[in-house]
Amino acid sequence: MAITAEMVKELRTKTGAGMMDCKRALQETNGDMEKAIEYLREKGLAAAAKRAGRAAAEGVIEAYIHLGEKLGVLVEVNCETDFVARTPEFKEFARDIAMQVAAANPQYVSPDDIPQEVLDKEREILRAQTLNEGKPEKVVDRIVEGRLEKFREEVCLLEQPFIKDPEKKVKDLLTEKIARIGENIIIRRFVRFQLGETQG
Repeated sequence: MAITAEMVKELRTKTGAGMMDCKRALQETNGDMEKAIEYLREKGLAAAAKRAGRAAAEGVIEAYIHLGEKLGVLVEVNCETDFVARTPEFKEFARDIAMQVAAANPQYVSPDDIPQEVLDKEREILRAQTLNEGKPEKVVDRIVEGRLEKFREEVCLLEQPFIKDPEKKVKDLLTEKIARIGENIIIRRFVRFQLGETQG
């Protein structure tokens, strides 16, 4: 199929990718616009994965105080350059993450941050619950692992559904931002304060 300049322009408008990348994507997908968008997204995400190893020592500390001033969050989000840290898109991303922490109350940034003893304790509790439900011994471990996965999704910021778009996880949003901005971005840490709550 012949790839016209109009098709390339349309794809560029939809994706923000470079002209040559758009042309290549259309050639690779036989002019199918939806597949070309998917192709470019995959390329972008692949580029994001390559950036993940780069040092990210710049960034912002974003504060979010919820309406009523009874709940507040501080998050540190890092990037590679001060230039990116000052952009409205990066600041908005940091604010979205602070709002996510306020709304969804994660305990850890990623599953790697969960201490082994916490996982072991949770596994023990879930195993007891599953056995109490009368499930056959041979399927208990599989059920427990499934529930443990759900536990990780609930307590880890990166695994949670994004509050503004529950169809994607926070880690998907992060990957998209890395691809769009062109720098490695790391959600370093957060702290959430709720009035009257004692720190565990």
